[in-house]
Amino acid sequence: MVLGNYKEAVSARATDKKIMEVAQDGGIVSALLIHAIESGVIEGAVVAQDPADDWAPVPTVATTADEILAAAGTKYSMSPTVFGIKEAVRQFGLEKIGVVATPCQTQGIRKVQAYPFSTRFIGDKIKLVLGIYCMENFPMASLDTFSEAMMDTDLKDVDKMDIGKGKFMIQTGGEEKGIGLKKTHGYEQAGCNICTDYVCEFSDLSTGSVGSPDGWSTVLTRTGAGVDLFKSAVDAGLIETKPMDEVKPGLPLLKKLAKGKKEKNAAEREKRVKMGIPIPTLY
Repeated sequence: MVLGNYKEAVSARATDKKIMEVAQDGGIVSALLIHAIESGVIEGAVVAQDPADDWAPVPTVATTADEILAAAGTKYSMSPTVFGIKEAVRQFGLEKIGVVATPCQTQGIRKVQAYPFSTRFIGDKIKLVLGIYCMENFPMASLDTFSEAMMDTDLKDVDKMDIGKGKFMIQTGGEEKGIGLKKTHGYEQAGCNICTDYVCEFSDLSTGSVGSPDGWSTVLTRTGAGVDLFKSAVDAGLIETKPMDEVKPGLPLLKKLAKGKKEKNAAEREKRVKMGIPIPTLY
């Protein structure tokens, strides 16, 4: 299965206007984290925030709705989120932790939980992993190049970044600019080219914009924890949903992109192995 194992696929968005004002797409991650904290499923979450407003993401432990909202929105450079889990346990003393992670980070988290010998008393405190779809990620120097050299905009003036409809886009002062994704190839982090997971297959629930209309997100519930939290949020009126077969472009596009990443990056993995370059195991 190109999308991994999942229980249900729906198109969804948060109903809270405050969330939607700062959300990347449907605000699913923010809505679920806030609900998880307020309902006691977790005590706090490790999220990526840019406290200096320069788009350099920093792992941050959020324990309130306001702190979750302060970290809303996608950052297209890698945040060392896994390091924040240790801080949540050791410095904050949290016993039930949520994490927002990319596919590669999620694989690392699951390995920590499966082989906890070097991370004592940490893995068992991770109660919720929310995954975000990810094709590739960029070093900060690449984002500088996209914004400043290619779109003549100071990175510090950018209000929002997004990838969609074949473009890397930025918004600043109500103005939107974009460059074709073909121009971004070669700027991604090298490790992204050997990752074959687009939809965060090992998360409890994964989400992203692909497959859903503007302002909505496609949600894949994967585990009991993901199903229970999502259903609870929907029942509480915090999230509204639509069946995937009623929205466009729907799951076919998501499957196409996921399959494309698997095939392209599997070929790159084989190429590096033949060259004698060490690569990490996937699972």
